[in-house]
Amino acid sequence: MKKFDADQPGYGLRRLASATCDTTVQGMLARASDPFFILPDQTVAPATRPAQIAGSVYRNGGKRLLETVLVVLSLPFFLPIMAVCMIALWVEGGNPFYRQDRLGRNGERFSILKLRTMVRDADAVLEDYLASDPEMRREWDEKQKLIHDPRVTRVGAFLRSSSVDELPQLWNVLTGEMSLIGPRPMMPEQLPMYGNPAHYFALRPGITGLWQISARNENRFSFRNEVDATYNEGLSVAGDVGIIFKTVGVMLRRTGC
Repeated sequence: MKKFDADQPGYGLRRLASATCDTTVQGMLARASDPFFILPDQTVAPATRPAQIAGSVYRNGGKRLLETVLVVLSLPFFLPIMAVCMIALWVEGGNPFYRQDRLGRNGERFSILKLRTMVRDADAVLEDYLASDPEMRREWDEKQKLIHDPRVTRVGAFLRSSSVDELPQLWNVLTGEMSLIGPRPMMPEQLPMYGNPAHYFALRPGITGLWQISARNENRFSFRNEVDATYNEGLSVAGDVGIIFKTVGVMLRRTGC
């Protein structure tokens, strides 16, 4: 049996495809990671070549219309959940919301809205923690994320694991800054780690997406770049519907982060 090297191009997508049960999403991943599959004008790896992809009704307006309708229809269900979370965060101490800059479509900056999951003075807490643990410093420098983050509160840990902290971003979707489904929103300072952002900048970042449902523990930016390229190239109604259904499973199993 042929073995694949973890550093071999497409290895991460093959592993991601094999772990994804939804046939539509699995097909999207497996097709794009196949070394014998040639896309038009494929001269460099999917993660580095410019995103020159033919338009479609769904890509050029249908996706935006569908997601707006879905957000409006979901508000009666999600608003009471968000209200309960806001009360819990107030009791725990402080403003339940926070804003932070992200890079959106075409590289434009916008303020993402989330439920607060961290302690006050989170930056200082992080710096003290990283200064005391070189291994955690290496993990942070590579992935910009920690498995055991000392900044996260008790309520915040629940909100993260259930992905409920993302619900305020429904407002970002309604304003057109984000999509329901798309790449994970990138901080401006993370751009140099990401590589060529052509596929990322071709899309609105999403509340959920291909990376969010399948490989949240794989935080290398090169891998995220590869997944974003795969999603952009295979964008379709069926693929997005599959991602939505898998997102519900992630929320119910509380396997988010």
